[in-house]
Amino acid sequence: MENKKWFVIGLMSGTSLDGLDLVYVKIELNKGYHFEILETEAVNYSDIWKNRLKDAFGFSGEKLTFLDAQYGKFLGQQVEDFIQKKSIEKIDFIASHGHTIFHDPGRGYTLQIGNGAQLSATTKRKVICDFRTQDVALGGQGAPLVPIGDQLLFSHYDFCLNLGGFANISYQKEISRIAYDICAVNIVLNHFTRLNGLEYDDGGKMASEGKVNKDLLHELNSLGYYKEMAPKSLGYEFVIETQLPLIEKYELSLPDILATCVEHSAVQIAEIVNQVVTENEGAQYRMLITGGGAYNTYLIERIKDLCAVDVIIPSKEIIEFKEALIFALLGVLRNEGQVNCLKSVTGASHDHSGGQIYNY
Repeated sequence: MENKKWFVIGLMSGTSLDGLDLVYVKIELNKGYHFEILETEAVNYSDIWKNRLKDAFGFSGEKLTFLDAQYGKFLGQQVEDFIQKKSIEKIDFIASHGHTIFHDPGRGYTLQIGNGAQLSATTKRKVICDFRTQDVALGGQGAPLVPIGDQLLFSHYDFCLNLGGFANISYQKEISRIAYDICAVNIVLNHFTRLNGLEYDDGGKMASEGKVNKDLLHELNSLGYYKEMAPKSLGYEFVIETQLPLIEKYELSLPDILATCVEHSAVQIAEIVNQVVTENEGAQYRMLITGGGAYNTYLIERIKDLCAVDVIIPSKEIIEFKEALIFALLGVLRNEGQVNCLKSVTGASHDHSGGQIYNY
């Protein structure tokens, strides 16, 4: 097979609203897929953008459509700044995740704003985006999409765990890739710290000083989602309709809320990981952890304590930019007409190549 390579800018905005990740990467096909991260940048959202994205869940259709266009232009401007700042010359296309506002695959819809046509027009470049919609139309969850990248780029780890707004896990089971959202993590932790004037709990220090409320922990662990079989995924709807009201009714101090939510996350992660390990007794497993939660020292300690695996925390570059990197890969696969959505992961009717392409 002919060797191929692509130079791509990947964009990722997570539900925890910590900002926009940009990565400039070379992806090469040569007896498998390989990557080299060439440049990265993390752009923090201004208070204005943070509030727009947070409040968009309640916007009217007209206001949300306008925000979609505005955000597409914003993404384009950030890409242009990135290109100039890093003196980037060769770009085959931009692959953009957008920012998720709605995600309810059970009712057949998902929405990531960041209008691809606006992004393409602003940058004057080819754009591949909207990776989730087709999968939902085919009966899938539209999430998680990163596992195809775990399979193609990070197969030397037994588990790939991402700790972002939500925790999601990916692993190989016989010939199929299995992956799903486990539970809410940073989207809940950051909600409560922001109510108290802090962006996040640095290193999990406040959580480590709090006391786990056993009654709340029991209620959280008893939520119906955890009894559902995969494929399954979580959205902001689950957090605001189910999880936040449950936590708020206990009227706990901030440290106790954080301690309890961290414990809940660690317990849910451990239940999944340890079940797989038990089924394959005797094997030594390695779990790669990425996403902003990898910096929450207390959460990582609890995961290490509860999970019967070796936990690997990679370089800062991989921790922060793995998702943007993989969306660049998803763009490559879509560009080549190759599968980038796995039915074993999302539950769609068949494997397929998802994403809209805007040629400038």
